[in-house]
Amino acid sequence: MTNSAAAAHFRAKLSFETDPSDVFADQQEGAAFALVDTRSQAAWDQGHAVGAIHLPTREIAARASAEIPHGTPVVVYCWSPGCNGGDKAALAFAQLGYDVRLMIGGFEYWAREGYPVESADGPVVRAADPLVAPVAAPSCAC
Repeated sequence: MTNSAAAAHFRAKLSFETDPSDVFADQQEGAAFALVDTRSQAAWDQGHAVGAIHLPTREIAARASAEIPHGTPVVVYCWSPGCNGGDKAALAFAQLGYDVRLMIGGFEYWAREGYPVESADGPVVRAADPLVAPVAAPSCAC
């Protein structure tokens, strides 16, 4: 028997959230979307996902329309699951009419899962953390 309330909940959740593995796979497939790092300049300089656009949350209302064409799907991230900055950024994009999803896990899990990172000094090379990412396979296949 199907639990329709649970099915509706998870269907809705998956339409508004994604994860680093899926974002990276979409990048590799050439999917058209804007990956937006919503953190401060200092955080961006320390390290960010390769391919991301830097647009701090407090600047979204003023800059988004000029930098990201309407109709472009947006994926936002902030530091980590312990930070709600990504949620605030997703809300700001949604209020502007964008199709937006939150990358759960934020930059922390992007980096810990071993996806490409760059800093103000260039590429950052780090191994995948075996506590959060498969180290012997390209993905967890979940």
